[in-house]
Amino acid sequence: MKEEGDMPLIKDGLQVTDSWIFLTDEEALPDTGDVLVSLARWQAEKDKILSAGRFVAVRLESDQSPELLEQDLRHLSLVALNFPSFGDGRAYSYARILRERYDFKGEVRAVGNVLFDQIQLMRRCGFDAFEVTSETALKSLSRNKSADVKVYYQPTADGEKTASSLRRRLLDSHKELGYGKAS
Repeated sequence: MKEEGDMPLIKDGLQVTDSWIFLTDEEALPDTGDVLVSLARWQAEKDKILSAGRFVAVRLESDQSPELLEQDLRHLSLVALNFPSFGDGRAYSYARILRERYDFKGEVRAVGNVLFDQIQLMRRCGFDAFEVTSETALKSLSRNKSADVKVYYQPTADGEKTASSLRRRLLDSHKELGYGKAS
């Protein structure tokens, strides 16, 4: 069982104490505390877990779509999405599905191989908490290093304008003002 505070957790740019208890599928359900369980355990013990009157979270692996939780999201306070390697980006799409398709308002947490260089895009896709195991990432975050990117190419769940939409808006405003017309 991962006790609270075992893994550095970043929320709102700050390292905070993690109050969630991650249970393996074999561990007994504790009498108290908010629990984070696997999808398999959730599906097998949903009624038992909910009957305890606690906050509940589910961890999805990269091959488990949030569509598997669609009917249960109203019971969940947190969905943790695993990044098994830096090259597996399925969790980015899953975060967007949770935010955009299912309008999930709870915490969406990135766990696993969470790299500092990817946190800005993770935020844009809908993540709002990050379990960070890399010392390098923790040092960078503690020094408030962040990318100064203000224009994005990819549309994401954050609603920020993309470079192409800004370019179109600029061209449209130039047309309205009569720029670019032959005299």
